[in-house]
Amino acid sequence: MKFEEPVTEIIKRAYNVKSFRFRRPEAFDFKAGQYITVTLEDNGKKTGKPFTLSSSPTEKEHIEFTKKLTGHEYSNLLDAMEVGDPAHISGPFGKMTFEGEYEKIALLSGGIGITPMISICKYATDLKLSTDIMLMCSDRTEQDMIFVEELEAMKKENPKLTVFNTLTKASDNWAGCRGRICESMVMEELPDYAERVFYVCGPPPMVDSMLEMLHKMKIPDSMIHKESLIGY
Repeated sequence: MKFEEPVTEIIKRAYNVKSFRFRRPEAFDFKAGQYITVTLEDNGKKTGKPFTLSSSPTEKEHIEFTKKLTGHEYSNLLDAMEVGDPAHISGPFGKMTFEGEYEKIALLSGGIGITPMISICKYATDLKLSTDIMLMCSDRTEQDMIFVEELEAMKKENPKLTVFNTLTKASDNWAGCRGRICESMVMEELPDYAERVFYVCGPPPMVDSMLEMLHKMKIPDSMIHKESLIGY
């Protein structure tokens, strides 16, 4: 489906991350974990980029994508957008989806790769699904963590949702886990890891390392869904 919509809301998630919301057309249907292509026009030049939806299929009034602002040309166009500015949207795309079909899942995210995981967690929470969910998030610093308040609210609603955070460049005040997601971390936090379907999303190097780790842990490809964020 292709449509044009003006931005209805812009939410600052972190010092370098923004979410952009648009009215959701009635005919637009998608699955948690899918992405859209957002095309912007600047001086007659059109540029499109893919973004995973950070909104849930259960949210009927709006769709949302979330972008790390990197200082590149397209990123600067997004950063300069104001409420009312139009964007061309097409989709949905992608096969890293969740529709409640698994009893236990593990979501491994790196940085802005948390966006499809938020959609999945929100979807499961809103529909009160019985799926046991462990979300493991890896970020650089405390300032890079996003959707913290939203996840806290979801945890209060959904007793089947667990959130685990680890930081690679944490401050001295950080009391949580440090370092990248690794085999020992997964095995400690998820003793039933062999029973879970894994979803992995983040920058390509992170996704590659997670796939290598999961293969080492004897997790078959049939139990792994992945999405690499190109140009994140």
